[in-house]
Amino acid sequence: MSLQKHLLNSSSTLVSESLQGLCAVNDQLAYDPSSQVVYKAKRDATKVSIICGGGSGHEPSHAGFVGEGMLTAAVCGNVFASPNASQVRRGIDLVENDAGTLIVVKNYTGDVLNFGLAKEQYAAESKNPNAAKFLVVGDDVAVGKTQGGIVGRRGLAGVVLVYKIAGALAARGANLDEVYSTAEYVASRIGTIGVGLEHCHVPGTATSSEAHLAADEIEIGLGIHNESGIKRVKPVPQLKELAPQLLDFIMSQEDKERAFLPFKGDGEDEVVLLVNNLGGLSELEVGGVVNAISGELKNRKSKIARVISGTFMTSLNMPGFSVSLVLLPRAGDKSPKSAADILSLLDAKAETPGWKWTSSKVPNASFTTPPAAEKPAAASSKGRLAAADPKAFIAALTRACKAVAENEPEITRMDTIAGDGDCGLTLKAGAEGVMSEVESGNIKGADIIGDVVVIAKVAEKAMGGTSGALYSIFMSALAQGLKANATGDVVTDDIWKKALVDALAKLYTYTRARPPSRTLIDPLAAFVENLGQGFPAAVKSAADAAEHTKDVEAKAGRSAYVDSTLLTKERVADPGAWGVKVILQALIL
Repeated sequence: MSLQKHLLNSSSTLVSESLQGLCAVNDQLAYDPSSQVVYKAKRDATKVSIICGGGSGHEPSHAGFVGEGMLTAAVCGNVFASPNASQVRRGIDLVENDAGTLIVVKNYTGDVLNFGLAKEQYAAESKNPNAAKFLVVGDDVAVGKTQGGIVGRRGLAGVVLVYKIAGALAARGANLDEVYSTAEYVASRIGTIGVGLEHCHVPGTATSSEAHLAADEIEIGLGIHNESGIKRVKPVPQLKELAPQLLDFIMSQEDKERAFLPFKGDGEDEVVLLVNNLGGLSELEVGGVVNAISGELKNRKSKIARVISGTFMTSLNMPGFSVSLVLLPRAGDKSPKSAADILSLLDAKAETPGWKWTSSKVPNASFTTPPAAEKPAAASSKGRLAAADPKAFIAALTRACKAVAENEPEITRMDTIAGDGDCGLTLKAGAEGVMSEVESGNIKGADIIGDVVVIAKVAEKAMGGTSGALYSIFMSALAQGLKANATGDVVTDDIWKKALVDALAKLYTYTRARPPSRTLIDPLAAFVENLGQGFPAAVKSAADAAEHTKDVEAKAGRSAYVDSTLLTKERVADPGAWGVKVILQALIL
């Protein structure tokens, strides 16, 4: 279910207030509040104006692209609603010039009718009836040719690339016919497909407890106004499985209902890739999408001329993304501009907050640094220390790892209340890393010091973050303690006790947390300090300390930043402390 809470004064004033905020960001802009038009305050009357617009809720489209090198004006309707013809006419009048105006709209009925009416009114009253040209962009490939019928393809994120190319060409001083023909050609060479994890919520509308999509379901081919898609997929596929499906919609020539673009699949197809965040997807996930789509294009032997990624055409807070491809012309194709010309227009500087930085180079074919060679561990001068019972050591380690994995949901639940929600997954990643080393034969119990060093490295690399650092420091210090206190070839209970005391002392030099602090230090210290009473008693002390964190005021760690009244109300244990408890209890048969 999408987020249904919004920060605003009133849904009726949100669009106007947002546009005023945009003008505060971009000092090139002026704002006409009566018509909700954002336009360049200073313009060169000898250059073609580019005007666009439509319903709001797609920010940064459209007003975020007004500025030098891109759009001259944007006319903004209410959320998901086209501006009326009077608003559009006002926008045209505000940017009237000697060179003419290109009006670009997405293919939605309201936009086409209202912008078209304004254009015709302007032409009827203008001294030059050819002073404005009108371009409708439809780049959606989800709806087939038969179903689309006479209405054609919807306009999606690909229109932003038309804005960019037309705006750059106009900035260079090209005449209206040249700007129009180039924009028209580029628009005809774009295909876009969208994917959503859920629909968006429109400010001012009723909330609902029902989700449009199941928790394990995605929708392919949805529109940018909450229109349902053409296909639902469950369970949610991995990106490596999803990417080929999406590109088939754009590139396949076998699907005669689509095949909107003339891909040849002969290794000579050259494309510009645009990955667009629909509003609610994390940048982390968007990066993964870029990687997956780029990789699949390479698998298809397509040449990627540019990769553009960011938030360009949203659907409010929709968690999803769209993929657009521009099929560049080949040498000898009948086109107003060559591939190099089109790329140079994309690469041209645009002084607008909506257009993101984009490399003007072909993506690197290889950018991965080779892994560093593993340095062999230095041999101890005292030789190896073996476990008293290597099989029992491995069995105990395996139990602990499995216990962590089994308890991940509960630890995660605790951390969503008391921290940032990642503790369970972090510990699980560490446990899985240790089990991988056991299964690979890198941890066998024949060399306890070496085994502990391996565990320390797993904690550092697989866990990461604060927990990973603490576990890695403790394990590295434990290896040093074992080495320093070794008196023979087999590790004894006394050696373990001394090494653990040394490790805790070393850990204290890197953290200010001391029990009781509501951190993993509480059970860890209780365990080490009570080892003299025997291992079972020490584990019980650790478990009691972890349980007691429910009633301890947070002095360090993740919970120190959480409202103390919430922790008191929920009486949830510290997740890091609970993880230590789970590990230690699993070590006992």
